[in-house]
Amino acid sequence: QVQLVESGGGLVQAGGSLRLSCAASGRTFSSYEMGWFRQAPGKEREFVGFITVSGGSPYYLGSVKGRFTITRDNAKNTVYLQMNSLKPEDTAVYYCSARTSGNRWAYWGQGTQVTVSS
Repeated sequence: QVQLVESGGGLVQAGGSLRLSCAASGRTFSSYEMGWFRQAPGKEREFVGFITVSGGSPYYLGSVKGRFTITRDNAKNTVYLQMNSLKPEDTAVYYCSARTSGNRWAYWGQGTQVTVSS
């Protein structure tokens, strides 16, 4: 089982940057694919991107591709979401999640609020 804790959210002006972190408990962090999701007010949770166990070839939602970067540090049991060129429409609660390859996203953090002002 994995417990996830996000941090790094906050208020930023449009065009600014934030880096979110997701710290995972447990010894098997390196066995999990790690994903980022977000949920804006009144909207369903949407997939932002994920990174494989090796850290190679992250996959991104089209609207964030080129602006967001997911990396992981298996030695620190942490996955990061670097967000650049932020837009007001990126405002949401951001969640990290973990899964074993090919399975559902089974583990979730509590979320961290990101607010982008225009």
